[in-house]
Amino acid sequence: MPDVKPVPDGYTAIIPYLIVNDASGFIDFLAKAFGAVERLRIPMPGGKTIGHAEVEINGAALMLSDAMEPDFQPTKSVIHHLVEDVDSVYKRAIDAGAKPIAEPEDQFYGDRSGHVLDAAGNRWIISTHVRDVDMDEVMKAIEAMGEGEGE
Repeated sequence: MPDVKPVPDGYTAIIPYLIVNDASGFIDFLAKAFGAVERLRIPMPGGKTIGHAEVEINGAALMLSDAMEPDFQPTKSVIHHLVEDVDSVYKRAIDAGAKPIAEPEDQFYGDRSGHVLDAAGNRWIISTHVRDVDMDEVMKAIEAMGEGEGE
C-alpha cells in the first residue's frame, strides 16, 4: 500500500473554508478579483447547490460551499491576501464588485494594505510587503498610537 500524505500536495495544513450564498457567483468574483483558478466543484443532487468547491489563489487553496439548512449557515471571515501589487489587486477587487473599506496605504509594520468587503460579507486585507521592519520599531509605533488614549 503506498504512503498517503497527511497533507496532500497542493494543500497546506490550514485552509480557509467559506460558506456563502451563491457559491457559483462567489467563485466568479474570486476569479475576477484575485485571479482564482477553480480546482474542483461538487454539486449537490439537482445541480443547483455547490456542496464543495476549491479554488487556488497564488498557490493557496480556498474551499467553499453554498449555505445549506440547517448546519451550513453563511460565514463571515477576514482573509489576509499577500500580493505583488496591492494597488492593482485592490482596484481589480472593486471592479469585480467588492465594496471599498480602506484604500491601500503604507503601514508602520512594513506592508502596503487596503481592505475590501466581498458580497458574502468577508473582509479581505490585500497587502504587499514593501519593507522589512524591526520588531522594536513596530512596538514603538504601537506605543505612540496609544499615547493619546484615555485623555
